[in-house]
Amino acid sequence: MKYELEVIAFDIASCKTASDNGANRIELCANPSEGGTTPSYGMIKEARKATELQLFPIIRPRGGDFLYSDEEFDIMLHDIEVSKTIGADGVVIGILMEDGSIDMERCSKLITAAAHMEVTFHRAFDRTNNMLIALEQVIELGCKRILTSGLHPTVDLGIDNLKLLVEKSADRIIIMPGSGVRSNNIIELASHTGAIAFHSSARKTVLSGMQYINQAMNENLSHSSLDPIELALLKNHLESYFTSI
Repeated sequence: MKYELEVIAFDIASCKTASDNGANRIELCANPSEGGTTPSYGMIKEARKATELQLFPIIRPRGGDFLYSDEEFDIMLHDIEVSKTIGADGVVIGILMEDGSIDMERCSKLITAAAHMEVTFHRAFDRTNNMLIALEQVIELGCKRILTSGLHPTVDLGIDNLKLLVEKSADRIIIMPGSGVRSNNIIELASHTGAIAFHSSARKTVLSGMQYINQAMNENLSHSSLDPIELALLKNHLESYFTSI
């Protein structure tokens, strides 16, 4: 059975790690501390040069909630055009209304702007006020997949909702569990939910290479990157599981 393994890249090294260790797709992000925001033009351009994997920049102008001003929405439209021009294969979007429902009008405009690119609806889905209504709305929008932790902080907590979403989707859209997907739980997640697509940060912390650090600044100069060992384990576990069923 065919499966998908998507990973997050917060730096250019992660794009190469993803290519070398069996990932199928990269969600390209900036600002891990804010849950991921739109990467720069330069980052998208260099990532496109670094890998032939499917490349999906997240279209999220800031951290925080998913209720955006007119100016922020215009930024999102511009960022989709940039992503399309550089050669991204898809984009990752999500906009909500004040009441926790999906902003159908604005999401539709983003999808129209994406044109030939695939569209994933991101974990704004986990902040919606009615999971099953939101599922039908995202399907109506025409998104290819939904990235979700089952309306809980992690997939372990949302595993039963993820199973329900996979069942209710009835092959009309791909349900892609994400948030807390690691090599030590991916087999249970796959077997319990029936999902065939998975999203993981497979994250490691890279310490600063600076020889001099001003201790008076009292700051953490490490950054997040993709762990090739964890990615290889994820890939191997999925390969074994989906070969066996």
